[in-house]
Amino acid sequence: MTGLPAIETAQAAGPPVTAKMKPGSGKRCDVRNGLQPAAKTPADSGFPNDLTGPIYKDRALPKNFEFDLPGQAYDGLTAPTTAEKKKALSQVPGDPDKNVAAWKKIADKSKDPADRAMEIYARYFANKEGLGFKHWFDKRYIRNQVNNHKGSGFERQLVRDYKLIGPDWLCEVTVELFDQNGEKVGERRYDAYNKAKKEFNEFKSNSKLTTKQLANDRVVARSMPDHTFRYSGAKKFTKGQAKHIADLERDVRNMRGGKTGQVRGNQRMYNPVPKTTPIRGYSDHQRWFAPACQTGPRLMAAGANTCGTRGPANERALSSGKTLEEAKRFQRDANRLDTRGTLPRGGPGGVDFTTLELRYVGGLGKGKGMSYSMKSDQMPDPDNNPGFGGEVRMQLSSDALFTWLALTPDKFWVNLNPDQPNKVMDTKFGKTDAGRVLLEADLEMKHDFSEAVNPDKHPGAKRYWDTAPRRNGMPCFPGVRMWIEPKPAQVREEDGGIHILDAPLKVSTQWLDVDYTVPGSTECKDLSDAEKKAIERSIATNVMPLVEERVNTDPDYADLRAVYTARVAAEYIRQQDAKKATDFRKIINSDDVTAWPLRDPHQDWNREQVWNRYMDSIKKGIEWFELKYGGKVYNQGVGGVDFSRQPKRNIPKAQFTAENRDLDNTVVNSRKSDDASYRDLDTVYLGAGPADDGNGEDPGGDPKPTPTPTPSETGKPTDPPSSPAPDPTTPGDDGTPTPPGNKPDPDGDLADTGSSTPVGLFVGIAAALAAAGGALMWWMRRRRTTVQE
Repeated sequence: MTGLPAIETAQAAGPPVTAKMKPGSGKRCDVRNGLQPAAKTPADSGFPNDLTGPIYKDRALPKNFEFDLPGQAYDGLTAPTTAEKKKALSQVPGDPDKNVAAWKKIADKSKDPADRAMEIYARYFANKEGLGFKHWFDKRYIRNQVNNHKGSGFERQLVRDYKLIGPDWLCEVTVELFDQNGEKVGERRYDAYNKAKKEFNEFKSNSKLTTKQLANDRVVARSMPDHTFRYSGAKKFTKGQAKHIADLERDVRNMRGGKTGQVRGNQRMYNPVPKTTPIRGYSDHQRWFAPACQTGPRLMAAGANTCGTRGPANERALSSGKTLEEAKRFQRDANRLDTRGTLPRGGPGGVDFTTLELRYVGGLGKGKGMSYSMKSDQMPDPDNNPGFGGEVRMQLSSDALFTWLALTPDKFWVNLNPDQPNKVMDTKFGKTDAGRVLLEADLEMKHDFSEAVNPDKHPGAKRYWDTAPRRNGMPCFPGVRMWIEPKPAQVREEDGGIHILDAPLKVSTQWLDVDYTVPGSTECKDLSDAEKKAIERSIATNVMPLVEERVNTDPDYADLRAVYTARVAAEYIRQQDAKKATDFRKIINSDDVTAWPLRDPHQDWNREQVWNRYMDSIKKGIEWFELKYGGKVYNQGVGGVDFSRQPKRNIPKAQFTAENRDLDNTVVNSRKSDDASYRDLDTVYLGAGPADDGNGEDPGGDPKPTPTPTPSETGKPTDPPSSPAPDPTTPGDDGTPTPPGNKPDPDGDLADTGSSTPVGLFVGIAAALAAAGGALMWWMRRRRTTVQE
C-alpha cells in the first residue's frame, strides 16, 4: 500500500497483436463475493439489453454500495515532526519496506490509532516521489485504498443485483496479450466473464473507459471472434464514453461481417459509500457551518483537527486544486493512477465549484450542530478544464451564513449613490466577504446595464432609444436606479430540515432624481411624471430582462447567488432557534463578525475601492455608442440589490415528490458518498455534518462566550428603501411563539414572505444593496454632439 497498482499493461518488445485466455484465471463470482455457491446459473442472470441502441439505461433510482476506507479516519494527521519521523523509521532502519511491514504488524495487533499513525508515516517515508505529506496522503495513500476496495464493493453489488452466480460466472479473469513475435507484452483483466455466453464484462464505478483498455479490447476481439464485450457503469455515461462504446461496437461488427450486438453498455446509477469510523484526535474536522467552532480569535476560523463537520463536501473541496494549473496536474495524475475506474465522476476536477451553493440545512438542535448539503454542476470536460477552488467556495458560503446570523438586518445594505459618498455600506458588514460580494454585485450590474442599453448590440435597447422622450431631438437617458430582489422562491421544510429548491432573483427598476451631475453632460431636467414613468416601464420591458438573466446565470454573479442561498438557510435557522434553542443562539444578532473576516485574496479589500471605481465609471463612461436621431449623431457613454421582500411559492409534499423525485434520499446520501447521483442529471450533491453519536469522535469544541457587542454607526442612507424593511427575527427562549408570518404552514412550508408585511425568509436584507434611494443609479452622459450628417 505504499504506492499504487501498476499500470495494467506493461509493454515489452512490441504492441500486442494477439490475445488468449490465461489458463486457470478467474474465480466463481458468487464464492469470491461471499455468497453460497449456486448449483446453476439462473435463467435471468446477467445484464439487460436495449434493442434500440448499444447502451441500456436502467431508470431505477440510485442505489448505495459500501466499501471499506479505514485510512480516511486519519485525515487529521499533519506532516510528521522530526521526532515522529525518527520513531516511524525505527522498526527496521535502512529498509523502508520492512519497516512498513513491521509497523503494520504492530498496529494490527494493538488496534491503537497511535500505532496506525506511525504505520502511515512509515509508508510516507517509503514513498520515493518526494511529495508533501498532505498531497501524498490524499492522492496516494487514500487513492490506493479506494482503488483496492471501491471496485470490489461495486463488483459485489453487481453480483447480487444481477445474479452473477453459478458455474457460468467467473470474476477477475485475465487475457494475456502477445506481440507479433509471440512474446507476452501484457494482460487485460476483466471484472467478470460468462463462460456460457463468452462475454467479457468490465465494471466501472465512474463509467469511465480508458484508451488503453479499449485498444486492448480490439486486440482481444480480433483474436477471440466468438466473444462479446459489456461495460457496466455506476454513473451516467458521458457523450464521450457513449461514443467509445459505439465506436468499439462498429469496429468489432466490421471485424465480424456486420454481426451486431458485440459491444454493449449498461448504465445503472449507484452511490459509493465509504465505511470510515472517525477517531478523536486523528480525524479532521472543518469549521465550515459548525456553530460550536466559530467563536474565538480571527485565525481560529480556519480548519481545525477536532472541531467541526466531516463529510464528502469537505473532502472534495479540500482535495480540489487551488488554481486551474494545479487542478490540471491533479487531474492528469489521478487519471494515470486510476486503473480500475474508481474516481468519482469527472475525477478530482469533476465539480464546478463556481456553482456550489448551500441547498439543504437540517439536524438543528442544542448540541447537534448542523448538517448540510451543497449542490453543484459537473464540469463538462474535466480532463481539459477541471474545476478548482472548492475550499474558497465552501468558506464563502459558510462565512456568509454566519454573517447573516450574527449581524442584525439593519446592517445589510450597500449604497452606491453619487450624492452619498460617505454612506456606501455599514462598517461591520464591509469587513466581511458577504458584504464585499453584495457591493461588487451592485457595481457589476451597472456595467451590465451599460452594455444592455447599447442599441448596436441588443434590439431591446434600440426599442428604448427609439421610443424614449426627447428634448431638441435627443432621446432622454434612463435616470433610474435598479436593485436585485428575490422572485418567488421554492422551498420545502420537512423532517427537521429545509430543501432550497430554487431561489431565482429579479432586477427591479425605478426612476430616481439625484443632485449629482456629470461634468459636461446634457440631461433632460424638465421630464414630467408621466414621461419618467414611461421611461421606467420601457427600461423594465426592453432592457432589464437581459440584465436579470445575467444575474441569475452569469458566472460573474455566482458568488452573489451562493451568498443568497446561504441567506435563505440563515433565516430558516433564525426561525428554528426562535422556537427552540439551537447551537446558533449565541451567534444570532451577536453583532460580532470577527470570526468571518475578509479572506485571502480579498483581505485588503475595502468599500472605498468600489466607490472610486463607481465614480470613475460615471465620469469616463463604461460603454460608448452612437445614437442617430433628428439628423444628428450623439456619442453616448453609460456610467444594488434589495432583498427586503421575499415572495415564496409554497411547495406541498405531492409537488415536491413529483418534481424533485428522490431529492430527499440524495441529500441523505450526499453526507455519506462523494459521488451522490441525483437521478441521472448532470448535477452533484455533496454533504457533511457533525459526528454521529457513539462513534468515538469529538463532535466539536465548546463555544466561548460571545462578547457583548458595541453598537456601531450604521451610516445608513438617508433616502428610504424601495420597499418597507421588515423587523428582524430574533432568537427566543424555549417555547417562545414564532413571530407572526413565520409560522410554518400545515404542509411543511415556510410562511409566505411576499405579503404587505414581509416577515420571514430573507428578513432584513432590506437595505441590502441599494436600500437607500440611489444605490443603483445609472448614468448616461453625452461626451460630445457632432454636426448634422
